[in-house]
Amino acid sequence: TYAELAHHYGTAVLPARPYKPKDKATKAEVAVQVVERWILARLRHRRFFSLVELNTAIRQLRGQMNDRPLQRHKISRRELFETLDKPVLRPLPPHRTST
Repeated sequence: TYAELAHHYGTAVLPARPYKPKDKATKAEVAVQVVERWILARLRHRRFFSLVELNTAIRQLRGQMNDRPLQRHKISRRELFETLDKPVLRPLPPHRTST
């Protein structure tokens, strides 16, 4: 369960209230919007004939975006992840949790 996953990572789950955007992390919401717009802009004039084909195109663009230098930091999202986030990630629980 979600509670088991939170317990495994030693964290508390504090869900945002519905329709209360101030409860959510603004930076995360904006980051998702930036990625979504960047990818959709590049796919806008393409036609896909299967979900597999669409997912492949998105996966390729996601890789390109992660490797592009950020204007503010002058390094890529991938480099930030590799140096800041990845070293402190904890392993997944040994057993899959139900949702």
